[in-house]
Amino acid sequence: MKDTFDLLVETDFPRIKRTQLETLQVNLGYLCNQQCLHCHVDASPRRKEIMSAETIADVLNFLQRQNIKTLDLTGGAPEMNPGFFSLVEQATAMGVHVIDRCNLTVLLEKGYEKTAAFLAQNKVEVVASMPCYLQENVDAQRGKGVFDHSIEGLKLLNENGYGVDPQLQLNLVYNPQGINLPPSQNVLEPAYKKELKQRFDISFNNLYTITNMPIKRFGSTLLSKGLFEEYMQLLKSSYQKDNLSGLMCRTTLSVDWLGYTYDCDFNQMLGLPAGLAVGAEKTHINDLLQSELKGGDIAIMDHCYGCTAGQGSSCGGALI
Repeated sequence: MKDTFDLLVETDFPRIKRTQLETLQVNLGYLCNQQCLHCHVDASPRRKEIMSAETIADVLNFLQRQNIKTLDLTGGAPEMNPGFFSLVEQATAMGVHVIDRCNLTVLLEKGYEKTAAFLAQNKVEVVASMPCYLQENVDAQRGKGVFDHSIEGLKLLNENGYGVDPQLQLNLVYNPQGINLPPSQNVLEPAYKKELKQRFDISFNNLYTITNMPIKRFGSTLLSKGLFEEYMQLLKSSYQKDNLSGLMCRTTLSVDWLGYTYDCDFNQMLGLPAGLAVGAEKTHINDLLQSELKGGDIAIMDHCYGCTAGQGSSCGGALI
């Protein structure tokens, strides 16, 4: 796989600093039952990296010591980590709001059939990958048969109250295909709701549009097709200064499967430590238990333009 790292190091992206830490985003491992073309994590069924029970305990300790109110779980498929269920239960018992970034199809895998009910019981917010409401587009991006299984997963979540009970939030994620920015989130969401309701009687709360980052698997694809420079020019020419104040890295700390910290999930995949320069030593979550992160610098490279292009992009969708 071709690496875009060296092409992103030199940047004129503006310096940004942290505000109050609100969310801990934790990658529980790269193991996944899918292998999607746009995946910036390069997750797949072949990956062996999984967060240990000891590091999960460190995460819980950090949540309590830093009084963080939101735990955002990602992967891979986070549910495939054996400690996922215990982590959710313990965090919920602490009064922490838990988000599960679910690919939907894992809910149908053998051994995970009760996951949807578990999530509902613990009032976990589900943010689910659904790059289109058309089968051909989803299967082209995520693999043959994924669309049908995703629809089954959404129906299972609806049966357990998601998208129906106000306390059970079900939000979908749209990723564009090719070298395009996402369309207007406000325009696309009603279309999603109409099509999924009419075609499959599926309900959900919000649609999040997220820009594809020129790193890992998607970045490698851009290089292979000779489209990397064109895509970077699109991101830079679409830069919106107003998006800087809403960047997720200002209020979020990202943690990898070994417990090391980064300013965002994308920086984690690039191995760019939190607040530090390229090549600097990584900081473990245990070394930040007493730290005040507010006001600290955020590590930047050229891929940061992806979050400020157009309507902006974050793990919570468009910024404007």
